[in-house]
Amino acid sequence: MSFLRRRSGQPAGPDFDVLAMDPGDWPGDFGAAMMTGPDGSCQGIFLRYDLFGGRGPAMFIGNLPEGSPARDTGDNVPFEVRQLLAALENDESVDFVSAEDFPVMLGDDLLIVKKVKVSEERVFCAQFGRSDGVQVTIASWDRPISDDLYQLLKPLPADMFQQG
Repeated sequence: MSFLRRRSGQPAGPDFDVLAMDPGDWPGDFGAAMMTGPDGSCQGIFLRYDLFGGRGPAMFIGNLPEGSPARDTGDNVPFEVRQLLAALENDESVDFVSAEDFPVMLGDDLLIVKKVKVSEERVFCAQFGRSDGVQVTIASWDRPISDDLYQLLKPLPADMFQQG
């Protein structure tokens, strides 16, 4: 994964809008990273939100298109959970415990959210699939993910995340 920076060649970026909280609405620090494939294609966009005054992230939001290798971790622990713990310099082992689907109403629309429980009890994680095949994962540190959070998510245009 490379943080957004200038590089030679064609700018690489997602061919999908990134679902996130608008960085302008976030009171803390914000960072974005793009995972690129060997061919330069976008394999995922990861957004890091820091509410702790530089002491570590409060939340990671991942947008992974179909075919992204980060979607299949092999042990059911979402990639974003591992990234959150690594950013917090928490090197404790974490294991998948369970997953359960929950309905969430977004206006008149129904969103089915999979809440993932891992062995680190201070991590909260939720996943849902979008109609365009992109999987969105939210991993939060020490803050439960409430249904209100989904109301704050909005599409950010793909061109915000272009490298070049």
